[in-house]
Amino acid sequence: MAKKAAKKSAETKRLKVTLVRSTIGFDKKQAAVVESIGLRRLHHTVDVQDTPAVRGMIHKVRHLVTVE
Repeated sequence: MAKKAAKKSAETKRLKVTLVRSTIGFDKKQAAVVESIGLRRLHHTVDVQDTPAVRGMIHKVRHLVTVE
């Protein structure tokens, strides 16, 4: 039986996430989620892979970030 070659697409889906509101005054868990996405300061933008886990994190802090 022939092995199926793992198909790695050269173009993975990416999302640009920008922190637009401060985490001060919100739950500390939300600050931890923002940090785990890779955002450090206001108006900082990171490029993340479009996975269900990342989408869940973005959903938790959707009031603090913008997504392109």
